[in-house]
Amino acid sequence: MPNFRVELSYDGTLFHGWQIQPGLRTVQAELSAALERIAGQPVSVHGSGRTDAGVHALGQVASFRLPAALPAANLRTALNAFLAPDLRVLAASIAPDEFHARRSARAKLYRYRIYRGRVLPPFLRHYVYHYPFPLDETALLDAAAQFAGEHDFTSFATGRLPVSGAVRTIFSSRAWRQDQELIFEIEGSGFLHHMVRNLAGFLLETGLGLRTAADWPRVLIQRDRRQAGRTLPARGLYLVAVSYSEEEAKQHEPAGEA
Repeated sequence: MPNFRVELSYDGTLFHGWQIQPGLRTVQAELSAALERIAGQPVSVHGSGRTDAGVHALGQVASFRLPAALPAANLRTALNAFLAPDLRVLAASIAPDEFHARRSARAKLYRYRIYRGRVLPPFLRHYVYHYPFPLDETALLDAAAQFAGEHDFTSFATGRLPVSGAVRTIFSSRAWRQDQELIFEIEGSGFLHHMVRNLAGFLLETGLGLRTAADWPRVLIQRDRRQAGRTLPARGLYLVAVSYSEEEAKQHEPAGEA
């Protein structure tokens, strides 16, 4: 059976995350149901990773096998015909037999958006975290760079840690002001549950003067979630891209200026 790779984009507002959950609307469940209609039998779908309820994706990746050959362009058209408008297949291709959306992933790029305007436009309410209160934005933006490198991120993980542990490598981390928004982008080998939202919360507390440069190494060493501050809401978070090679990683380098 041919192995397919698809790139997905979805508005996470009305989804209870990626992973199938009984009685709840999830991205994996809807994609699996659409594939079953096409294939005439159940299809096992693997995603590059889980996104939580309310988190959006610009470039999620999934892989699966179909029982019969089908042109990739036709598959994209067929899937989008069966899927709801808030979930779209952007691209489909036949992948090498060994390709697996999660196990083959080399890096993931996430973005968090904080809206600073005094009044939040209603059309943005599901897509940014609104924080119109006083902040030292320079301190917040400068602090983002300290996340780069290999660290034990236990203090920034919510819930039980995976068997593989909490050490992750962050390839790049930066933040910048763009019009009325503060944008934080981080790319790494992998991320723990709520890790990006917890790091964004740490940045916000830096802007509030509740954190200093000395707090970062101290919080890492303590390995205690209670020491790392708040978790920002899911609505401001986006999975931007998943890279499977150095070439793909270069195509998705974070934009903007720190």
